[in-house]
Amino acid sequence: MTDRGASDAEFLLRNVERALPEGELERKLEEGRPLRVKLGLDPTAPDIHLGHTVVLRKLREFQDRGHVVILIVGDYTARVGDPSGRSAQRPQLDPATIDANAETYRRQAFAVLDPERTEVRRNGEWLDMRAEDLFRLARTATVAQLLERDDFAGRFAEGSPISVLELLYPLLQGYDSVAVRADVELGGTDQLFNVLLARQVQQAYGVPPQVAITMPILPGTDGVRRMSKSEGNYVGVTESPEEIFGKVMSIPDAVMPAYYELLLDRAVGAGPAVESKRTLARELAARFGGGDGAARAAEERFDRLHVQRTAPEEMEEARLPAGGVVHLPSLLAHEFGLSRSEARRLLSQGGVRLDGEPLDGAELDIPTERLANRVIQVGRRRFKRLRAAQADE
Repeated sequence: MTDRGASDAEFLLRNVERALPEGELERKLEEGRPLRVKLGLDPTAPDIHLGHTVVLRKLREFQDRGHVVILIVGDYTARVGDPSGRSAQRPQLDPATIDANAETYRRQAFAVLDPERTEVRRNGEWLDMRAEDLFRLARTATVAQLLERDDFAGRFAEGSPISVLELLYPLLQGYDSVAVRADVELGGTDQLFNVLLARQVQQAYGVPPQVAITMPILPGTDGVRRMSKSEGNYVGVTESPEEIFGKVMSIPDAVMPAYYELLLDRAVGAGPAVESKRTLARELAARFGGGDGAARAAEERFDRLHVQRTAPEEMEEARLPAGGVVHLPSLLAHEFGLSRSEARRLLSQGGVRLDGEPLDGAELDIPTERLANRVIQVGRRRFKRLRAAQADE
């Protein structure tokens, strides 16, 4: 193997969980041609979060060494729903939602990837196939083989339903690798079965099998579960720098080493944990939120709210309803998009403040004059200035 090939392989395999078969990436790099490196994303939600960027950053490393990335937006596989890690079948999304999410994914991925070295494809191009072609694909694996997957095996043992459509999912994902002639496929650790099965599907169609590379899964902001939109523990790459900074500052200290390694490519520095967390929040807010100036402003706002405990200088206004008394759950539901039950829960837990002081959760109806021209705060980062209704309203 050439020295360049060896050094490229060593660099590209940093932070990787598995690369199978062992030594196969080095062998492909030795061929001296640009490799075709695949990632499939099912647009089941509208936004890409920091967890997605772990794999996207690895793809960018391949691009920076002259390889071509094929980003497959799974507009067809999203209609099936990836069963990986699921204890029940995913709800089916309507095509219009999938199409809208797909366009958002494509745009947001270029916050990390180089558009010039990225092929963006939708697997509806080839998965809208004749029944005869689907039958051929279905012959490439056995039911027993598919039931070896941990999630399928667990559901089968419990007697939980597994649809035939779900069993087809790994084969459909594998056919993606046939269609784009992938040399390498990346995914999270939960995708290992799918990515390895794709090698078998490629071989059945006479395509040289790909290298399977899996990356560690980034913990969510709760520090327990994987980062996910459905879990609400995510940091979106298109969120405001203030949101990015604030959310990152909320992560538990125990998961900071994973965030540093997977998002900043370095170890946590020595010193107080809070300063390391500030550095992490500042760098991520700058990277995705608009640069160093935006990150500094986000940090200053965070300090006003959570260190100095003062309200932001600029905030939206909320017009109080006419009448002498305001029902707080209704006001919070209307102005902050909460349900009334959630508003009552926040009030009972001291999560709603008026000019910095927690409101009494037992007092749900407050005279309008006590609220007018004051600042109401919900949670840590949501503020509105309350104005009395005008006489003609």
